[in-house]
Order: sequence, then structure tokens, then C-alpha cells
Amino acid sequence: NYMRCSMAKKEVKTLIGLDGIERTPEQEQTLNAVFNALFKAEPGATVLAYLKSITIDTVAGPEIGNEQLRHIEGQRYIIGLIQRRMSKGKSQQKVEESKDG
Repeated sequence: NYMRCSMAKKEVKTLIGLDGIERTPEQEQTLNAVFNALFKAEPGATVLAYLKSITIDTVAGPEIGNEQLRHIEGQRYIIGLIQRRMSKGKSQQKVEESKDG
């Protein structure tokens, strides 16, 4: 015999994030805000500029192999994800500021 709880189950709303992972909206907003805060500050911006210079801004020649190309594209994906999360974080911040002001 199993005891049944008469309380209704509370459904947790989730969404698929920018990285394809399921999270709550609050978790996504927190990640976006943290990425924006981290990489908009001077040290973070310097690191991001460096990472872009060795990934997105690098051009591979015709001699590149399949495995190497896949590796480079994975690195570029991560930098793009950082930039998208920063953009979302900045948008969220503007929305919050407009609510407060």
C-alpha cells in the first residue's frame, strides 16, 4: 500500500536555454546577469577580447583537417554563447531599470 498525497503537485516552469539545456527562467536570468556583469567589467572584457582573437577572429586555411576544424568551431560556439548571454543580461538589466524608474 502506498500513501497518496492529496496535495496538487506544483509544476516548475522550465525553458530551453541558449545552450540547449533545460532550466527555470530564474536560472537563465541569473546566468545571463552573471555573464554580463563578469565580461562587461574591464578584466572580463580584456579576457573576452583575447578569446575572440584566438577563435572567432581566426581564419583557417584550406589545409585544415576535419578534427581541427571541429575543435575550432567548438571554441567559437563557446565565445558566441558568452556574447549571447551578455546581450541577454544587458537586455534584462534595462528591463529591470525601466521597472524601477
